[in-house]
Amino acid sequence: MSLAEDMGLSWFDGPIPARTGLGLKPDHYADILESPAKVGWFEVHPENYMGAGGPPHHYLSRIRESYPLSLHGVGLSIGAAAPLNRDHLERLKGLVERYQPALFSEHLAWSTHDDVFLNDLLPLPYTEETFAHVAGHVGEVQETVGRQLLLENPSTYVAFENNDMSEIEFLGQLAAQTGCGLLLDVNNVHVSATNHAFDAEAYIDTFPIEHVGEIHLAGFAETRDEAGAPVLIDAHDRRVADRVWALYERTIKRTGPRPTLIEWDNDIPEWAILVREAQRADQIIEKRRTNHAAID
Repeated sequence: MSLAEDMGLSWFDGPIPARTGLGLKPDHYADILESPAKVGWFEVHPENYMGAGGPPHHYLSRIRESYPLSLHGVGLSIGAAAPLNRDHLERLKGLVERYQPALFSEHLAWSTHDDVFLNDLLPLPYTEETFAHVAGHVGEVQETVGRQLLLENPSTYVAFENNDMSEIEFLGQLAAQTGCGLLLDVNNVHVSATNHAFDAEAYIDTFPIEHVGEIHLAGFAETRDEAGAPVLIDAHDRRVADRVWALYERTIKRTGPRPTLIEWDNDIPEWAILVREAQRADQIIEKRRTNHAAID
């Protein structure tokens, strides 16, 4: 029996289960294969699987037999002014063809300059000029890969003064013009709202949810600037904070059940801790599903 059949088709509201997934880490290959059906799906960074073979592909192929996958890229540099790296894009296309992921996403950010790859996802000014080249890159990616791309709202630490539109307007217009979808990272909303002193709830309340195909949750680190004001860092190295869980509940009330990822990429914990985080998100999703059914 497949995982989908074992869970029941009621979980499948779209191309991937409307429940919680986890990032696939080598630390947990054995746990996953020994105790299946703990989570709904797995996310992988395609850059980690662009080699031709070896242990990464061995384990990914086995896990793909039982779980849907989402590919979440970190290396396309969608927001860069320079052309996209065609070699990277072709290798990404090969992974999509090989593993047939249910979802495919990238960041609204840039990380390359000339021949230099920067180990950061850097912010963009929301101008008409930026919009034009980002829209062109999104179209090129979707045409090459043959899939809809979900674009993720960023976590930011600096703001540009010369914006022509808000982040929400930028993302909404991109989705409308290119046909891409959106990945709503709730932790990023909280991080950016704290760093730039805007209302995170108002952001969620006005986000174009009709385009949201996936949601992300993660933990943040907190420091202080020179004036003593809090600065949050999208660290992915700890549990989701209560403030972010509350914002997620608000999000799910608007979107309804959506595939949700617990991101934990640094200081990787034991498998049981990740499963408990996923179960907490699943409880929120199921509560929304149950409440909606009761109203109907």
